[in-house]
Amino acid sequence: MAGYAHGSGGSTGRIPWGDVVLASVASVSWAMAGMAGTAALGLHLLGADSAGALGPMTAAVVVLGAGGSASPSGNVEAFGLDDAEAHTALAVTPLGVGLVGALLLSLFFLRSLRGVGAVLSGAELAVRAGTVAVMFVAVLGGLAWVGHDVATIDGGALGLDGVPGAGGGGGLPGGLGDPIGLMPDRLADLARAQARVGFTVDSSSSLAGGACWVLGVLVIALLASRRTPLPSALAWVDRTVRPAASAVVSVLLVAVAAGCAAAAYAAIGDAHPKRIAGAALLGAPNGAWLGVPLGLFVPWDGRATGELAKVLPDPLDELLRVSADEPVTVGRLAGLDGRVWLLAVAAVVMMLYAGVLAATRTPRRELTAAGFVGRCAVRLAGVTASALALLVWLTQVSADASLSVLGFDTFGAGIELHGRTGTAALLGAVWGAGAGAVGAAVAWLAGAVPSEAGATGGGSGGGGGPGPYTPSPVYRPSHGETNPYLRPYPDPARDGIHHAPTVVGPIGPPVRPAVPPPGPGPGRGDVEGLPPSGRPPEAG
Repeated sequence: MAGYAHGSGGSTGRIPWGDVVLASVASVSWAMAGMAGTAALGLHLLGADSAGALGPMTAAVVVLGAGGSASPSGNVEAFGLDDAEAHTALAVTPLGVGLVGALLLSLFFLRSLRGVGAVLSGAELAVRAGTVAVMFVAVLGGLAWVGHDVATIDGGALGLDGVPGAGGGGGLPGGLGDPIGLMPDRLADLARAQARVGFTVDSSSSLAGGACWVLGVLVIALLASRRTPLPSALAWVDRTVRPAASAVVSVLLVAVAAGCAAAAYAAIGDAHPKRIAGAALLGAPNGAWLGVPLGLFVPWDGRATGELAKVLPDPLDELLRVSADEPVTVGRLAGLDGRVWLLAVAAVVMMLYAGVLAATRTPRRELTAAGFVGRCAVRLAGVTASALALLVWLTQVSADASLSVLGFDTFGAGIELHGRTGTAALLGAVWGAGAGAVGAAVAWLAGAVPSEAGATGGGSGGGGGPGPYTPSPVYRPSHGETNPYLRPYPDPARDGIHHAPTVVGPIGPPVRPAVPPPGPGPGRGDVEGLPPSGRPPEAG
């Protein structure tokens, strides 16, 4: 009944509002549940719930993972010292939380579209996507309202005991000494005090970012799905964009899986495996998707100072500490650790894998080998350029923390890491064209190129995928002697059958029952024991 409602809605122009609302509620509910569970588990494994309430922190991390923003700030008060204030600024997206939500949202949204039928109108697609976006932003607004709290953190854990003068002498930086009689022992007491660091989700910017996030996820899901119907006006997307987009999305998910596996391997021999697991849940895609453009020779600009530099992997932290004026490249990192070249090798292999996948999903139709190679190269170049620029934008990091006492900055730490988006798009086009050409040549030589769109398993409003009325293409010729459905129906005049019909067996030539020859005798060809009429004798 649901399938009928879908089909009627798509074919007659009527939108099944009940099904649209139910499908949207399911999509948003599962996405938010997955994001909240991932954020809460990751924060718990990191031990963040020991410093503050887990609920508000989880809400804030979910908002950050969905494209929102938060403004952390706090006051450090001890012994009546009200003029000491801690300033923090954070701009980082926990892509682990966002990826879980994007996968669940895409899964249920695409399943609702596949139930519509073979025809999907543009109006119904817009209504379904718009309803999902509105519900997602509404739930995100509630989380933004909840996501504010104050976390109490020990001053020594923050590194406040390293403030000049806290350990006995030195005064304030710049040779200012102790202008108001602030003794070093008072600073030591301040460092041992409790720092109350608050965080508040920025509602307006978070709602705008969440709307862009959910619409971006739905667009990527539609471009990467090969079995979801599209309106007839977008039938060209199914032929031109989807093969390359689905291949790039597949290899990026494989990169995240490899990052999770590396984190699991590192946690085995580490003294704090829970912290590694929590960091992987929240930020495994951050590291994996930062390594992809870096391995493809995209330069990054950054700096790292203070305690926050310790959160970066080796040798990136060492490189940013030593020289922040020069860009971060694979060559400079390999100068500190030769194993970094393996990152470049893995990135190149990933691109070749994407080229082969895209070629096996692109129909050749009437193209020659050269034309097919050129088509795959151009399409993968465009998709890879967009994907690499998006990865660079998503994985940028900005974090700063400082302690200001009476207007003088006495403690500071920060991380800045930004990739060059324009260079990433240019290198993505080059790598995509090369990988698309090589992958198409390999697939062509291996005979793995489909002749029509239906052979790839994809289907949209303009495609013709396998189904009960359009069967999949035959991959080998069928022989009449082995196929019982191709044998002719027996003809009594042609085959010399008198009364007994031909029995067609499942395999082999037709089997005919033994029939006695005509002539004198009981029954004259009829069954023995019965009169010529074929009826049993009457009783009595």
